[in-house]
Amino acid sequence: MGFLTPSRQPVPPAEFVQLPFRDRIKILTTNWVDDGFGTPRALTLIYVLKMLGLYFALGLFITSQTTEFVELTSPSTWFDNIVVYQKLAIWLMLLEVIGLGGAFGPLCGHFMPFLGNIRYWLRPGTIRMAPWADKVPGTGGDERTPLDVLLYVGVLAALVYPLLSSAELVHNLPAGTGPQELVPAAAFLPILVLMPLMGLRDKVIFLAARSEQYLPIMLFSAIFGGLVLARGATSADFVNMVVVFKIVICIVWIGAGVSKLGLHFESVVPPMVSNSPGVPNIVKRAHYRDVANDDVRPSKLAWFMAHVNGTTVEVGIPLVLLFTANDTVATVAAVAMLIFHIYITSTFPMAVPLEWNVYFGYIAIVLWAGFGDGFDASVYNIFEFSEPLVLIPVFAMLLIWPIWGTLRPDQVSFLPGMRQYAGNWASGVWAMRPGVEERLNEIKCCETQLSQLKRMIGMPYEADDAEMTLQKVNGWRAMHSQGRGLHSVLYNHLDDIESRDIRDGEFVANTVVGWNFGEGHIHDERMVAAIQKRLDLQPGDLVVAYCESQPTPFIRSTPQEYRVIDAALGIVERGTWDVRDCVKEQPWLPNGPVPLDVTWTAPGFVRQETLTGAVGKRRADVAVDAPADVEVPQPASDQGWPA
Repeated sequence: MGFLTPSRQPVPPAEFVQLPFRDRIKILTTNWVDDGFGTPRALTLIYVLKMLGLYFALGLFITSQTTEFVELTSPSTWFDNIVVYQKLAIWLMLLEVIGLGGAFGPLCGHFMPFLGNIRYWLRPGTIRMAPWADKVPGTGGDERTPLDVLLYVGVLAALVYPLLSSAELVHNLPAGTGPQELVPAAAFLPILVLMPLMGLRDKVIFLAARSEQYLPIMLFSAIFGGLVLARGATSADFVNMVVVFKIVICIVWIGAGVSKLGLHFESVVPPMVSNSPGVPNIVKRAHYRDVANDDVRPSKLAWFMAHVNGTTVEVGIPLVLLFTANDTVATVAAVAMLIFHIYITSTFPMAVPLEWNVYFGYIAIVLWAGFGDGFDASVYNIFEFSEPLVLIPVFAMLLIWPIWGTLRPDQVSFLPGMRQYAGNWASGVWAMRPGVEERLNEIKCCETQLSQLKRMIGMPYEADDAEMTLQKVNGWRAMHSQGRGLHSVLYNHLDDIESRDIRDGEFVANTVVGWNFGEGHIHDERMVAAIQKRLDLQPGDLVVAYCESQPTPFIRSTPQEYRVIDAALGIVERGTWDVRDCVKEQPWLPNGPVPLDVTWTAPGFVRQETLTGAVGKRRADVAVDAPADVEVPQPASDQGWPA
């Protein structure tokens, strides 16, 4: 790849777009091994500057200007003041909800401009997605109103307030701890009220802010920080607060690690490593079984990196940090977690959660390394918590979502469910007839990635080159377990798959609602219905193969559920596949679709088998399986999906 230009395409784009879908996937996946997404190095530099400059350096500057003991020019003060834990969490949440965090730029489907989020959420008339519109009064509908915009502005202000508030001095500290400050407890109250209200009106904004990561920090800052700053506080109150802060971080690590048990995660590691600009090709290829003979399934090295260097580290070391009272052990373990996050950051994973990794790696050093007059594990450990019974609701509050999300992933977003990069994701692949994708540009604020690429400043793409670049995401999805299942569903349902525009649902969501971070629940039948309401598509125009995360993935025989959504007809089929069948196959499915078990078909809908797949037909007068609050238009005649 060049500094200002992307990598050269493996075949001429004009030839590529004429190939069958299976051949295109094979070209893209085998090319991904060495080249990843092929991003220009200039964009990599932008990500690095954003991560270390905009987030870390500017965040420390803001902290230094609103505290007494943190000095930007004195790095030793960065590591022994608990207020940096609070300030950098607030700053990162603000960046995330604006769109300058993880879901920024080309690696998350924002090519021109790089920013989504705020461009959409300050505009009435854009699509919003209420999580329980049929259950919570006052949240119905799918169109953003001036009230929603005002609420979003309130969220931004509620984050700026504690960020810029001057810290208050802590008067009672354990012996050996240097002077400490805290953000005033009351400064967190506005965001603790406004963000949940915002989430009821639009779950996209709530998730984009990474509320599952940062709201607990702010809640506990308000509760335990309030006790620390209250009259009559003791040094034990400060120890309790720091221990709770440690628990929050450990639960995130452990939850993410446990979610990686099962068959999915080892398929995540190779394409993630392949996307790293600094890893030699020989190392990238070692993560695949036999690249020379087109076997790009994970190798034994990939298994080791996934389940030993990955899962074991992400569960084992945080457990040590959670329970150790030994200063040396805590320091070594904290450094190990810092190295872990540096490694993840170096791979530039899709959706680019770079700032999150910087924060967690840095905070591991602050909370456990004991630098300066900091937080020695011999003093700040779970056994020194003065009110042990209080830990029960703390753990309950933090564990309920990962446990519930593991058992019922259809009811819990993968973000609070702590399945962020486990490979066990709710996902969707959209298959659109020619001309349908262009019609998405009719939706307010929406511009397809194809259109964005064609007008990129300094390096506009030709049409075929833009198409091939977008289809790299299809290749990336196929390298993961659920991609092979979703493509199998499309093969079984569409006899015209070769003529359709195939797009990953995550990228579609980025253009329609302004944000996605791998959260499949954002682009399920509810978003499809919102699009249908605006475009009035015909049966078969837009067909989505969608899957839920596999529940209890550590039980390998648990099936993974899928459903087929037609924009005009609603959900027309439900079924399952065996994840073991998916991971056995190559990404391009040379042996044909994986076996599917159809468990439900909409009344009147029939799959009609053809040589290359199937087309469905259903009557116009049958009920459609859709959310109660969504009105799904019915076809005017018994057309089914015309071939």
